[in-house]
Amino acid sequence: MSHNRAVIHRRFTLASRLGEPIHGDLRLPDGSGPHPVVVCCHGFKGFKDWGFHPWLGVRLSEAGLAAVHFNFSRNGVRAADGDIEDLDAFRRNTLSIERDDLDTVLDAVLSGAIDPSLDGARLGLFGHSRGGGIALLGASERPEAKALVTWAAVSHFDRIADEATLAEWRRSGVYEVVNSRTGQKLPMGVAFLDDVLSNLARLDLSAAARRLAVPWLLVHGTADPTVAFDEANDLLAAAAGPARLLPLDGAGHTFGAVHPFAGPTPHLAAAAEATLAHLRSALAGAPPA
Repeated sequence: MSHNRAVIHRRFTLASRLGEPIHGDLRLPDGSGPHPVVVCCHGFKGFKDWGFHPWLGVRLSEAGLAAVHFNFSRNGVRAADGDIEDLDAFRRNTLSIERDDLDTVLDAVLSGAIDPSLDGARLGLFGHSRGGGIALLGASERPEAKALVTWAAVSHFDRIADEATLAEWRRSGVYEVVNSRTGQKLPMGVAFLDDVLSNLARLDLSAAARRLAVPWLLVHGTADPTVAFDEANDLLAAAAGPARLLPLDGAGHTFGAVHPFAGPTPHLAAAAEATLAHLRSALAGAPPA
């Protein structure tokens, strides 16, 4: 256990529904609780220790909100504090597995298995990029969720429309994406493709937005080269509940954050401030910003 500016940091490991480890970090505010809690989902090629995630966990905890960050079980990270190295696990990952992993974490929060001081009646979800889509699915399906924040969230998961690319993926059994940070070629197996095509209704993010009834803050950079700003507008248009879009003028996909983390940028600070205000209003009874 470590203390950082009145924040208590603990690690935990859960077993996924397939019996694989889900490594996580819990950051708690000072005090005995019960603490409102935010469960945070990393994005594609990401992990719980990537870039801004630990910093955001500290910020949440300093604001009186417990923060739970975790690695999806097949994101390719073996060690509790590692980087992507298990390419076979990465190859075997699917969106349905990530959605199930989120349920495993939520169930552990609600049961007190992660920490008995967490208040399951004041539960929020956060997600970045593809993790924003997973968090949206979770918030729309789990009645325990009381608030949602997404950063640079995808509006759909079927992101490869080129028929020749899809045919080659099936022929070769793998679709490789380059991790620009490390130069790794990360393999995605055909199981990922089959999962998307077989679960179009379950993985429909527009439908999830229509189901969502809790307060939702969407944060998106207008210069995002990875997930176009139009996707934020699409999600907002589909939202049936209370949703608000915060456009960050000129911001990219990670709001200027890099890994290893080099400190917050103005865009990242703006995203975090809006996030804290939204979650404290929804979960901790603070006046809305």
